[in-house]
Amino acid sequence: MKKIYIILTYTGTFLSRIIKFYTKDEFSHVSIALDKELQQMYSFGRLNPYNPFWGGFVHEGIDKGTFKRFKKTTAKIYSLEIEDEQYEKIKCAIYNIKKLKKKYKFNIWGLFAVGFKIKIKKDYSFYCAEFVKYVLDEANVKTQLPELVRPEDFKLIKNLNVEYNGSLKNYGNS
Repeated sequence: MKKIYIILTYTGTFLSRIIKFYTKDEFSHVSIALDKELQQMYSFGRLNPYNPFWGGFVHEGIDKGTFKRFKKTTAKIYSLEIEDEQYEKIKCAIYNIKKLKKKYKFNIWGLFAVGFKIKIKKDYSFYCAEFVKYVLDEANVKTQLPELVRPEDFKLIKNLNVEYNGSLKNYGNS
């Protein structure tokens, strides 16, 4: 058995405030990590911390990129135990996207369409929740996530364990 980590965050950026306004959700972004230290944390988000509309596949970090710029980011970090084979499939799915990351784009239209309960899916594009759902699906992790997925939906996965709740920059110091 291995653990993966589902990280829900709210940065307070203009875009995250818009998302929060429409969804009324606590968190507006989701990432997946392969390690407890979040050194191998991935999602689809800003490629440049200063431009919310230029996005794609990102290798995130607590002290780099968007999370470094927005120091007041709040987070809820969950762990989920999965089979070793599922863990390897998740790694493979992430690696395959990473290998072709220049081909992948941020699905901005899909992100906004979710608020209207409409699915807009383009090849080689994801928003954060689509990406995390995709890698979990590729590994046959049973999640029962809806097709129109939002970050908050990840809270409903069975057998999640809360590892941390608070300021992202303080994770690991608690």
